Amino acid sequence: MSRLLQFQMVGRLVIGPGSLIQLPECVQRLNGHHLMIVTDPGLVRAGICDRLTTLLKKAGISYVVYDKIEPDPRIEIVDDCLSAARDAKVDMMVGLGGGSSLDVAKVVAMMLVNGGQVASYVGIGKVPKPGVPTLMIPTTAGTGSEVTPIAVLSDKTEQLKKGIVSDYLIPGIALIDPELQVTLPPHVTAFTGIDALAHSLEAYTNRFSQPFIDNFALQGIRLVGQYLRRAVCCGDDMEARSGMAMAALYGGLCLGSVNTAAAHALAYPLGGTYDVPHGVAVSLLLPHVMEFNLVADLEKYALVADALGENTEGLSLRDAAELSVEALRQLSADIEIVSRLSDLDIPETAIDEMAADVMKVTRLLKNNPRVVTEEAAKRIYRNAY
Repeated sequence: MSRLLQFQMVGRLVIGPGSLIQLPECVQRLNGHHLMIVTDPGLVRAGICDRLTTLLKKAGISYVVYDKIEPDPRIEIVDDCLSAARDAKVDMMVGLGGGSSLDVAKVVAMMLVNGGQVASYVGIGKVPKPGVPTLMIPTTAGTGSEVTPIAVLSDKTEQLKKGIVSDYLIPGIALIDPELQVTLPPHVTAFTGIDALAHSLEAYTNRFSQPFIDNFALQGIRLVGQYLRRAVCCGDDMEARSGMAMAALYGGLCLGSVNTAAAHALAYPLGGTYDVPHGVAVSLLLPHVMEFNLVADLEKYALVADALGENTEGLSLRDAAELSVEALRQLSADIEIVSRLSDLDIPETAIDEMAADVMKVTRLLKNNPRVVTEEAAKRIYRNAY
């Protein structure tokens, strides 16, 4: 309670099955006339992008499509998309897809107005003014990027992921239609879902947690515990998809004011150096980070166990807290999340270098409830190996 709380919400939130039909109205609300849809080749092949362009054509709204987005996008992809957006003279950016597409759309929108190089904006509060209007349409229930002031990009030169944090990245409108997530493959549903859980969990157990944000975090944890198994096993279960869309939203709302901690920091070298998808890296490391952190706040981890549906009645505080880790491990096993670093063909000899790289991610490490030294990072990696 002693830390200043600053909370800024997305300009407008449209959520629910079938809400994509509101796309033209959302574009008009943001005064967009010639927009760019930023997406990935898979969504184009799946026909998801066509669902947007059909609506835009009927409404007489002009658009171009940029479909070169890759997982954990490189800074060079931002530069390429920015060049295409300038050439097309667009006045609005639409992100369609997972966090990669949404993050690139947010950064390009900002740079269309601010100019300069991507590297100059890495860090917190370095964006001088708002970009062109943005509309985010997530097709995964994971990153929560549709409501966050954050964009994460891969710097292949330093083999590390880097974040741009600014209120000017918060989208103008988030349009969340769970129907767009029905065709998401089970394994992607699984690891993006655990990423959503990690956002809420790391905000709730954060060194700088806030009671106001705690409400979002606990609800996000509950929804993942309730619906992720169903969403993975039965992709067309609309109740489960809607529940996970809400879980991702709650996790996203935790990020701007509180943010994540060591699990995300430790995941960065896996993505930056070994191209491990962000959600996979976070999913694998989260239970090991929880074990490391338990002693720092047994009471909160006991409440995490409750939120995940575990019965902690009659247990000691320590046993209840440890049950949160077991609950996560069981959830991960049920949805067949990869559980060992060795399963990802990462050499054990890389642990020392990854631990050294993690110490550069001070933006997140400072939030962890327990101090993470380089030796502690090595231990966590070894436990995960």
